[in-house]
Amino acid sequence: MNNYVVIGLLVKNHPGVMSHITGLFARRSFNVEGILCGRVEENEKKSHIYLLVKNDDFLEQIVKQLNKLYDVDEVKVYEDADYQIFKNLNRFFE
Repeated sequence: MNNYVVIGLLVKNHPGVMSHITGLFARRSFNVEGILCGRVEENEKKSHIYLLVKNDDFLEQIVKQLNKLYDVDEVKVYEDADYQIFKNLNRFFE
């Protein structure tokens, strides 16, 4: 089992959507190791958000909670994802 997984979200693109998602993680005391986001080119009203999180016992619960959020249209868990991009971005913060 990998220590980390990537959770991919397709969300409604509007101010406050990131706050709703990170608020859920804060309320559940679930740490996010990395966040990447970007607008969906063919649909300006949607965004992709990728979250790097630890693969632990709380993962299933947090996915269920994410699916309940109004702003979240789709949730995918990439257990075997190559999260190298998150590692590469760390160089900017050293």
